[in-house]
Amino acid sequence: MRMFKELISTKSSKGSSAGRLRQRGGVGLTLSLLITLTACTGQDPEKGTIGYVTGYLGGVVADEPRAALVGRDVLSAGGSAADAAAAVYFALAATMPSSAGLGAGGVCLTHNREDGKVEALEFLPRATRETGKLATAVPIGPRAFYALQARYGKLQWGQVVAPAEQLARFGNQVSRALATDLDRHGEALVSDPATARIFATKSGKPAGEGAYLTQLDLAATLAVIRSQGPGDFYVGRLSRTLVAAVAAMGGTLSAADLVSARPTWLVPLQIEFGHKTAHFPPPPSYAGSVAAQMWGLLEADDLYADTPAEGRLHLLAEAAMRAYGGRAALLEKQLSPDNLTTQATLEKLADSLDPDRHTSADSLVPPPRGLRQDSSETSFVVVDPEGSAVVCNLSLNAPFGSQRIIPGLGFLLPAAPMTKAQPGLSMGPMMVTNHHVREFFFAAGSSGGVTAPTAMVNVAARVLIGEERLETAQAAKRVHNGGAPDVSFIETGVTQAEMTSLTRRGHKVQAVKRIGRVNAISCPKGLPVRPDSCSVKADPRRFGLGLSAD
Repeated sequence: MRMFKELISTKSSKGSSAGRLRQRGGVGLTLSLLITLTACTGQDPEKGTIGYVTGYLGGVVADEPRAALVGRDVLSAGGSAADAAAAVYFALAATMPSSAGLGAGGVCLTHNREDGKVEALEFLPRATRETGKLATAVPIGPRAFYALQARYGKLQWGQVVAPAEQLARFGNQVSRALATDLDRHGEALVSDPATARIFATKSGKPAGEGAYLTQLDLAATLAVIRSQGPGDFYVGRLSRTLVAAVAAMGGTLSAADLVSARPTWLVPLQIEFGHKTAHFPPPPSYAGSVAAQMWGLLEADDLYADTPAEGRLHLLAEAAMRAYGGRAALLEKQLSPDNLTTQATLEKLADSLDPDRHTSADSLVPPPRGLRQDSSETSFVVVDPEGSAVVCNLSLNAPFGSQRIIPGLGFLLPAAPMTKAQPGLSMGPMMVTNHHVREFFFAAGSSGGVTAPTAMVNVAARVLIGEERLETAQAAKRVHNGGAPDVSFIETGVTQAEMTSLTRRGHKVQAVKRIGRVNAISCPKGLPVRPDSCSVKADPRRFGLGLSAD
């Protein structure tokens, strides 16, 4: 019997070679062959083998389909949500380098079924201590997912890294998700010779959908991380190679930057409603604070539930604007994070909300602040059959980070945060559990810059309060008002009645093509008790994939 752990034990090739495009199959064939061979043996699969889990596997949703498939295979092999999340992270380094990679940072929420505990893992991509002609952030993701997998994983570390290594070594086709980003930003990528060797065709144009990316330098780096853990990346040979390479590129990444790049476990912001609790990452994940205040406002005195359908877009826009005012109060230290979601704070905000009239953003104290934000994040969600879950946001701080491949290591150098003091403005996932019975009900990750938290709460309110199906809630038109400017942006295609409900209440309305991207898993009757109630959906505005299997 061919084992999953055997599949991922490929040793790194000697030497270093630039990545290239090639038109042939690779990991997809290998994984398919593995599954076939396992099925044909007639024996019960062992743990670590695809097919080990029978019945409900759990679910995984990501912005890039092949990364979601990797997560599904890890769940099938008996991995936990943490195992699958780590595998998805590393797979995204090979399949979605526009938003993720070894240089990416981010934030996750985790739910552990055994004790019902929910934690936030913060590893936001912060700038280096020194600045040079090439502004960069410090890679922190490998260490963060090692910490996550070490705490909650069931498989061996190498088993969760190796699928990404094989994707990089044997090649993977450019998905529509990546092709869209390459079409938008590819000209800058192919202007650098080292980066062009990976992302350009023979004609010098950015690779398109269906082309094969082979990334041998990245595979070699992943092989070291797989076999030795991330330690060498931060204090060993890889770290020395990384520091020297970045210096040669004009950056200022230092050995001290790498040593001090450590993820932090934090207590989430929590809002109880009914028997459930909504969890959000705390500052410095300021998108988490925006989403938390929005959610608290909608839940205060059953505001959303008691508002007629025609008034809910107004309510969502008003709640968003006040939450961005709350973010400004946090940044200006007029509000403590401890008081962000207290009953007194939320009731004061709710009392200021007029159900029939828009409140001017300038009248809020303090008024919302307009800040430059990265809109190139990605998100994914994983749940396992036991009901443990992980939801994460990742970012390189800009599309394809610095748009420069690190020679010899094969991954994109992350860009410095747009706002150095606040690297987490756009990243803040959400999770809903019942800690009394340790059940999972909902998790969502969102991306899209300033609109990310509002898009997520638009969906969550429809699902958790309005009791809509997840698919219906994700497809519904969204509204966003960040207060700076004081404009209620609404997605093209809203009904005339919905538009009128906003304008007659005094909103300045502007139609836009889309507001945010939300990937989510919803189990309205609880997991693990009722897996049949679960839905796993990627946002229809992009080209991701959600997978759930019995």
